[in-house]
Amino acid sequence: MTIPFLDLHRQYQSIKEEIDFAIRSVVNDQIFILGPRLEKFEAEFAKYLDVKHVYGINSGTDGLILAMKSLGIGKGDEVITPTQSFIATTLAITEVGATPVFVDSNQDTFLIDVTSIEKAITKRTKAILPVHLYGCPVDMSVIMQIADKHKLFVIEDACQAHGALYHDRKVGTIGQVGVFSFYPGKNLGCYGDGGALVTNDDEVAASIKLLRNYGQKQKYHHEVIGTNTRLDEIQAAVLSVKLRKLDEWNKKRNMVARWYQEYLSQAVKTQKISPDVTSAYHVFPILVENREQLQTYLSNEGVASLIHYPVPIHLQECYKHLGYKTGDYLNAENIMSKIVSLPMYPELTQEEVQHVCSTVNKFAQAG
Repeated sequence: MTIPFLDLHRQYQSIKEEIDFAIRSVVNDQIFILGPRLEKFEAEFAKYLDVKHVYGINSGTDGLILAMKSLGIGKGDEVITPTQSFIATTLAITEVGATPVFVDSNQDTFLIDVTSIEKAITKRTKAILPVHLYGCPVDMSVIMQIADKHKLFVIEDACQAHGALYHDRKVGTIGQVGVFSFYPGKNLGCYGDGGALVTNDDEVAASIKLLRNYGQKQKYHHEVIGTNTRLDEIQAAVLSVKLRKLDEWNKKRNMVARWYQEYLSQAVKTQKISPDVTSAYHVFPILVENREQLQTYLSNEGVASLIHYPVPIHLQECYKHLGYKTGDYLNAENIMSKIVSLPMYPELTQEEVQHVCSTVNKFAQAG
């Protein structure tokens, strides 16, 4: 049995007719940028999230950058964020000239340790940037209370958490700004790079709309220094098709996760999901000793796996100048030295999950 880490071909086959029609329609109309398909998708995604404003842009990374620019975050400011994340979260902070201030992970949820956030606040702190990592929502009530107390902005990195729920609210809609990525492998992914910013703040929305399109309201008349970061019409058309399937796909991901939790040995540690949230299960991570050997063992049994992510951001070479060292964030360092991601997508069968779990369990028992 061969089980890829992700099989987008299976997904495409299930929606092929709708996808092909959507793409052909764009090509036939010959409107490729800032056209009716983008407007349609933005309205649909806003309705889905129950949020006032959605703006499509060309990546989640650009979304994080524009979110900070729209809130006036820049040189001299500090932004609190987890060290356990994909590096784009922190790259966006430094791209606007601000300084990242890292917080350790909770050893059970693998998410930012909300009990450590307040200790990281200084006079220079401007925002908190939590990450709903692996599709699992962060405890946003605690974060919003801290932000309100210290008058800080909250930017939600929801790039891995399309459709995830914190209590009864979609993540990305709780802070001042939420950011999504539509990278092809995401729960809601297009066929290239793509992303979106979402907000209920009218002023922030107006700023984002200007910034994403050269700082102009009227063509060739530029009010602010903007950039070119727009979701194109083909990607918007693809996303409109996929959005209609998102909740169904997320339910299937949750079913796959339940199978994993049922079949995996108790010796294998999985991400703890609070009963107050609904994870989107973008990734299904486990912690094991000797993960390189496990990956080889899995590969020999036809099972693909990945590591999300092997190096904490505070120990990345590009941030060496910040002065962090090994041992500064022990939980994150420990988790990221043992973490392995197992195959996770809606089309996985129970038989395939059983095969993955049987292979992992044999490795763990041999141990």
